Amino acid sequence: MLTLAMRSVRQRPGRFAATLLSAFLGAAIIMTFNSMHDTAGAPGVDSVSANTLSTAAGVVGGYGTLLVFFAVASTLTVNVRQRSAEIELLRCSGATPAQIKRMIVGESVAVALVGALLAIGPAVLGGRALLDVFRDSGQVAESVDHSFGPIALYSGLGITVLAAAGAAFLAVRRATTGRRRARSRGRRLLVLASLVLGGLSICATFAVSSTDAALMAPPVYGSILLAVGFALLSPKLLRALLGRLPQAGPSGYLAVRGLRVRAAQLSGVLVPLILFTGMATATLYMQAVENDAIDAAGVPKSVDAKNLETLNLTVVGIIVVFSCIMLINSLYAATTYRRKEFGQQRLAGATPGQVLGMIGIESLVLTVTGVFFGTAAALAGIVAFTTVRTDSVLPDQGLGIWLGIAGVAAAAVLGTSLVTARGVLRDPAIRAVALAA
Repeated sequence: MLTLAMRSVRQRPGRFAATLLSAFLGAAIIMTFNSMHDTAGAPGVDSVSANTLSTAAGVVGGYGTLLVFFAVASTLTVNVRQRSAEIELLRCSGATPAQIKRMIVGESVAVALVGALLAIGPAVLGGRALLDVFRDSGQVAESVDHSFGPIALYSGLGITVLAAAGAAFLAVRRATTGRRRARSRGRRLLVLASLVLGGLSICATFAVSSTDAALMAPPVYGSILLAVGFALLSPKLLRALLGRLPQAGPSGYLAVRGLRVRAAQLSGVLVPLILFTGMATATLYMQAVENDAIDAAGVPKSVDAKNLETLNLTVVGIIVVFSCIMLINSLYAATTYRRKEFGQQRLAGATPGQVLGMIGIESLVLTVTGVFFGTAAALAGIVAFTTVRTDSVLPDQGLGIWLGIAGVAAAAVLGTSLVTARGVLRDPAIRAVALAA
């Protein structure tokens, strides 16, 4: 089966382009920040610089690992679902579920390894640029030189390959087994754990002093865990919303009916959307509240405060990049896979404009759902942090930050869906049905 996996990769490289891109960027980010561990451990580095570099590597490395797994998992899930006919043919030909798992996991590991190896060069350049940022802000001594060593290399290769193998195993397991009850029970436990731990982490904010440097950690992690819980609940949340939507016009009817049928598949879009909205909103608002509190106190920023601000802005940048990649990959793959469906709708009497209208309504519903629940997760942490850090309950920054985050999310979802659908609709309906069949 491993030989078959390698042949599959060689014969259909375009199918694995999204996985390769996710693995490449994920490995580049992980190696870039983990090279700070190598730099901090180099001879002659002072303790303050070493602490700054180690903190950056530890915090962002943890976020990066989580995001790499979600990025690769969402891409592979869409990929495996689109290969259901191929998987069924292999099973009818005598292949066992274990052999199919080895084939798909082997494909994913091979692609992820290539992506991680390609990321070594950009990671070296990225590590040097990141160290320059710390030098320019005065957080690291000018005498410190960048070092790219075994920690960066092995962590990037290991995490990327393990994430690809684990995500592929879970995706193909869903496609080759019928134990839905056990999977739903495990999913419920994971959702419950995420929501409970997120709530406890946010409540722990009130046990921390308002001047403690670690005050921001509990509400941020709590918001992230709540966002993960809502993301795992996204199919049920979407179905609950669809039950209350009006079916106005042909496009509205097609959109609502299609979303109801494909609610589970669309979780691959809602997961990165909810995580992006929740994590970015919570981090940016809390950092803005912290900056205003420091300015109001009339004291200069300490090295720890500068480190925290740099880390938060870096984390948000990583979230934006990865979430956009996850969204674009998932939406592009899901939309192009519907070529036959679009052709059948057009043969049944729907115009290209009505099909595009359907895609637009679907995208709008997904955007509103993802932004709403991501904002709810972020708001819980923001309220807790603002209450402890200041005398108010809500931050004074207004809706500007949130509108920017929601605008990025809407642009990614609507832009990718509509542009991809327009390209698919250029083919004649009969040809689209024949090609997909």
